[in-house]
Amino acid sequence: MWTLRWKKKKKKKGRLPIVPESPIEARSSSSVPTDPYSAYSITSGTNFSPSSSTSSIASLKSHIKSSLPENPMIYDMSDIRKAIYSKPSWSSLRSSLRGKDVVIFQRKSVIPLSYSVLNHRLVQISKSYHTSLIKLLGASLSKEYVYLVYEYVPGANLVNCLRNPKNPDFTVLSTWLSRMQVAADLADGLNYMHHLIGDNSTFVHNHIKSSNINVSEQKNLQLRAKICHFATAALCGETQALSSTAEGTRVYMAPEAQLTHKCDVYAFGVVLLELISGEEPLMDGNGGGGGGGCRRVSVIETAREAVSSRGGVRRWVDRRLKDSFPIEVAEKMVKVALECVEEDPESRPDMGRVAGLVSKLFLKSESWDKKIGPPLT
Repeated sequence: MWTLRWKKKKKKKGRLPIVPESPIEARSSSSVPTDPYSAYSITSGTNFSPSSSTSSIASLKSHIKSSLPENPMIYDMSDIRKAIYSKPSWSSLRSSLRGKDVVIFQRKSVIPLSYSVLNHRLVQISKSYHTSLIKLLGASLSKEYVYLVYEYVPGANLVNCLRNPKNPDFTVLSTWLSRMQVAADLADGLNYMHHLIGDNSTFVHNHIKSSNINVSEQKNLQLRAKICHFATAALCGETQALSSTAEGTRVYMAPEAQLTHKCDVYAFGVVLLELISGEEPLMDGNGGGGGGGCRRVSVIETAREAVSSRGGVRRWVDRRLKDSFPIEVAEKMVKVALECVEEDPESRPDMGRVAGLVSKLFLKSESWDKKIGPPLT
């Protein structure tokens, strides 16, 4: 039996490699602002037989390296430029970078950012992996801009899954269980992120909304959800305040100015209400998201009205589910969502409690689904 030994080179603690430039051929395609990225999968290795000391050690090192998780890296800006050369004006772009199908996001940093600070934050992020979070491959800097590279995964964002503009009566999330699965995936992903490096983790997403959630079909035909833009806030210096003031995004924003975990909880509550009702987060007074001079109402307001009246939740739940859902579970889900959007952050539960409640209600929904079955089409 062969026994291989070599001296391990000492690595400098807390350092991530800057990837050297290589003459790869980059190809780009159409911009994809909200459809993303991909879950990470471990590359399977192959068996080998050592024939000489040097070649065997090199082969073994290569084999081990290919079987380990990839940590986020600092890309050389020249590689980023090659991947985006055909798009002079853009904010997100699907492309090929170092042989991988990726989505590259360009974001302006809130505060000046150095490579040493970027490296430190990537070291923290490299400890993370969850199936409900899109995998961050790496980042780069150029002046005031941060370039974030995520793996690409086919699918559609939650907005288009819930509200097809070409066919409003159709939704791919046509069963109660499919929506509960999405809710459970999101709750698990956020809970993991908030406790990424222990109970005192300061990681906040800051961009939770339905357009930043990817829904894709798995091999077993299940629809599963993944959270996009993981670590954007941490890498772009968004540590003091919520970042967007656009009207469509403001509805996801907690009333307080300070950015904490409870801001993500608030945004998750809004998404949960969208999932249950199928409604847009902000609508005109007659329902729907159209303009006009009438007062805009949020999905939070309509949910509160629904729970205050007898039978209101049943009428409020998305009609495209054809009244096929466990009403007690639906009522509890709405209450969980409304707890998440309490104005006082201290009154909101943390994501650990939310994830636990959603998980229990998902299991109850599974049991109900096995007994009743999906609605007739």
